Amino acid sequence: MLIVPWLLMVAVQNKPVMKDFMGLNVHTVLFKPDLYRPTTSVVRDYHGIGWDLGDTPDNSAIFPMTRNGVNWLDLYGGWKAKGYRIDVTAQFDGLAPAKWNSTNEFAYGLAFSKFFGPSSEHPLVESVEIGNEPAEFSEAQYRAMFENMAKGIRKGDPKLKIATCAVALGKADKYSKDIACLEGLEPLIDIVNVHTYPFVEGWPTWRRSYPEDPKINYLKQAQEMIDWRNKHLPGKPVWVTEFGYDSTTKPNKPTGDFAKWVGVTDEQQAAYIVRSYLMFSSMDIERAYLYWFNDTDEPQLHGSSGLTRNYQPKPSFYAVSHLYGTIGDFAFDKAISRKADEAFVFQYRNPKKPKSILWVAWSPTGSSRTATVSIPRSPSRPVRSAEMPLAAGEAKAATWKRSADGTLSVGISERPVYLWFE
Repeated sequence: MLIVPWLLMVAVQNKPVMKDFMGLNVHTVLFKPDLYRPTTSVVRDYHGIGWDLGDTPDNSAIFPMTRNGVNWLDLYGGWKAKGYRIDVTAQFDGLAPAKWNSTNEFAYGLAFSKFFGPSSEHPLVESVEIGNEPAEFSEAQYRAMFENMAKGIRKGDPKLKIATCAVALGKADKYSKDIACLEGLEPLIDIVNVHTYPFVEGWPTWRRSYPEDPKINYLKQAQEMIDWRNKHLPGKPVWVTEFGYDSTTKPNKPTGDFAKWVGVTDEQQAAYIVRSYLMFSSMDIERAYLYWFNDTDEPQLHGSSGLTRNYQPKPSFYAVSHLYGTIGDFAFDKAISRKADEAFVFQYRNPKKPKSILWVAWSPTGSSRTATVSIPRSPSRPVRSAEMPLAAGEAKAATWKRSADGTLSVGISERPVYLWFE
């Protein structure tokens, strides 16, 4: 059996419970909070600074209003009233780099944190990312933006957490910045922000693989930033703020940039998203945000990444809702088994009820594999079991058998199964 060496990680102490770990990327005015509440309580909004400032950053923000008629107090206040915690990725891409300077960068950060921050009269936002994927800004321009805006945020409300834009070691692609460009600004960084997607190859197929595939950089890219953080910013959290899979019902368009694009099936999307959340939770990552909440069924890159399709639940919606409802009060405890091509079994524990244990088991493959695996030293007989669902209704029970020596035989597939112990 193959055991992937870099995946042999020990349990990380003080892990967040999954309801604080599982995040979802959303769009300001298209998000329907009631619909997605079963899937998460942590959301990341793409907040357009151009909405706040108009066509020039020399304008002052007029919070709670935007310059195109949105009332942030009503919008974010409505989300918070429904139990959501909000991270904002402040996007300045729509305003050209030449329009920015140290004065207006500082001023926007100050105004934003004074209005939205945890210490304000309207504590709507817990964290803010200075930029999402600011491709039009050079690393020198981004460094200046980050430093000036972060100083404004710190002055306005020191309790508002500051995250980088998407960063990587070296120049991963045009959408990320080399973390080295922020060297010397470590006191202004509260959160290291990573985007990672499970690509086997880029254009023209943009083909993606299963999460545990040792041949792709999906988990490795996040681990690289964890290793960098351990050396340069010990104690500061790493967040994965974008990951995901596309699944569509439509055929490819015969011509154009996406004529050879390759997606996954709806069932694969559901399983791979759930397994991604599980894999990230086993790493030293504090939070992971899925991209995306809704799609319009487009057969192209990021065009069919939603949990819903035209606001109708996809199988991934039910799988993620089940994960959130099942494991939300539990935190990752340790890996019981992490054998590539055989079985991954992770143990989660309820910190408020330490004797309440949950195992999640699956085949870490992408070939529609099913198997029966034997797991030694189970805590007790399972009091309940469930297979990851793909539709509404009660999840089907898993198949298992426990022998006298505590060995548990479990039927697994690429859709995780859940086993509860008391």
